[in-house]
Amino acid sequence: MFIPIFAANFERIMSLSRIKSLLVVGFGLFAMLFSTTLMANETPVVKEGAKQEEGEAKFDVTETILEHIKDDHSWHLWGHTSIHLPVIVKTDKGLEVFSSEKLVNEHHEPIVYKGNYDYKLIEGKLKIVDAKGNEDKLANKQFWDLSITKNVASLFVSVFILLIVLLTAAKAYKKRGVTTAPKGLQSFMEPIILFVRDEVAVPNIGAKKAGKYLPFLLTIFFLILTNNFLGLIPFFPGGANVSGNIAFTMTLAVCVFIVVNLSANKSYWEHIFWMPGMHWSMKLFLAPIELIGVFTKPISLMIRLFANITAGHILVLSLICLIFIFKTVFASAIAVPFAVFIGMIELLVAFLQAFIFTMLTAMYIGMATEEHHHEAHGEHKDLAHH
Repeated sequence: MFIPIFAANFERIMSLSRIKSLLVVGFGLFAMLFSTTLMANETPVVKEGAKQEEGEAKFDVTETILEHIKDDHSWHLWGHTSIHLPVIVKTDKGLEVFSSEKLVNEHHEPIVYKGNYDYKLIEGKLKIVDAKGNEDKLANKQFWDLSITKNVASLFVSVFILLIVLLTAAKAYKKRGVTTAPKGLQSFMEPIILFVRDEVAVPNIGAKKAGKYLPFLLTIFFLILTNNFLGLIPFFPGGANVSGNIAFTMTLAVCVFIVVNLSANKSYWEHIFWMPGMHWSMKLFLAPIELIGVFTKPISLMIRLFANITAGHILVLSLICLIFIFKTVFASAIAVPFAVFIGMIELLVAFLQAFIFTMLTAMYIGMATEEHHHEAHGEHKDLAHH
């Protein structure tokens, strides 16, 4: 009697699981289609001074794509509505703070703002200009733009989201302990954290030292993953290309460089500057190559993440631009499904890039902390005793 009841309940559970899976897939496709439609409805960028063709200005594909992936001093919401972010500049006349609203007119065209100096946005960058509106190169040598741009604001949003999620999960663990089954955010976060620990940290660093570097690896993984996902959402609070900004990836790479080299032991540096077991002539030849590798590893991390995320955004935007290039409904019938398909792949890429960056970081830390010399010395001692 037990078996039929179990079979009936099992079939019911499986059917519910299938329904949930279909709902998730359907919601994902709807979200991607909705996001792509929003991007298609964006006002295309028309190049200033472009030739008129039959009463319409020429559509500039390059400017439209760069407009979406570059950083900005305001956060575009929809139509002509934007969030104007604070502009913070430091010159020889001191610190100055004002709204980015003063840098554009009602048509969102750059204008000169007169403060301690005359400021103007030139190709998206804030510069000091002269009376004619041209860049003043001499004054810009002592000019520092410390503004809260769209990428910086998006980074604050991602950090806020991570704090809410992680602190909520930590509070649940503190309340219920680790003996009960996880619930809510716990059940979502626990498998990911265990995956990073068991599949990334322990195999590459070792069980003894993995716990020391696990917080750093988890910080990198979740920070990249969150910003990757936010970058795929074309509306607020997403839409910023943080992971596709070279300054963001460079900062992460510098942090990895510092952690790896500060954690490196004597054996690691010995293998770089004076390779054991090699003839002295080969040691002299290999030393500069190994030293260059110390710097090329973080550089490869920086470029890989930047290039992959930026390329994904450019590909999706290029497909959407086909609608404005051909100016026909048939173009949208082809471009939108392809853009949705690429968008779905970008969801996978967003996770893969966070995983690859974290995996390579763990590998570099493991290589820097591995005890080659001491292990070999210990083996020779054991052989001598025998």
